[in-house]
Amino acid sequence: MGSSATPSNAPPSIRLTVNGGAHDVPATPDTALLHVLRNDLELNGPKYGCGLGECGACTVLIDGVAARSCVIPVRAAEGRAVTTLEGLGTRLHPGPTQQAFIDCQAAQCGYCLNGMIMTVEALLRRDPCPTEQALRSELQHNLCRCGTHVEIMQAALRAVQLRAAGAAEDSPR
Repeated sequence: MGSSATPSNAPPSIRLTVNGGAHDVPATPDTALLHVLRNDLELNGPKYGCGLGECGACTVLIDGVAARSCVIPVRAAEGRAVTTLEGLGTRLHPGPTQQAFIDCQAAQCGYCLNGMIMTVEALLRRDPCPTEQALRSELQHNLCRCGTHVEIMQAALRAVQLRAAGAAEDSPR
């Protein structure tokens, strides 16, 4: 039977915009965004933690808003801007929020850091000068089991300072 039809068992291609680049990924629409990011796009910033959207390790930004990628179907990210930890900066030139976490040595095992950094980044995009209480409130649903809470808060406050310094440098004189 000489049919030129494509196999019906091949998953459809879904177009995602991740870290500013367009990607066509073969995935069923209900596949978790986290799995596509890690397995298809090889972005290892977001971590698989609980798989229930409870711990925050998988946090990414979708149109600038913090979102738990383990419970978001990939179809929900189609046509929207997804930013992962890798999209905030590079090893040589980390973004201000990443640099703050480095400066404050806010890691022990580091598993929660993706969620902590992305959550702080989302808040700073909405409110460039949040209070310490606003930072605490924003981070309260991100779990850290190693006990680096003090350093994480120091890093969040440092991120506010670094972003303010960067904004001052960028403003016309």
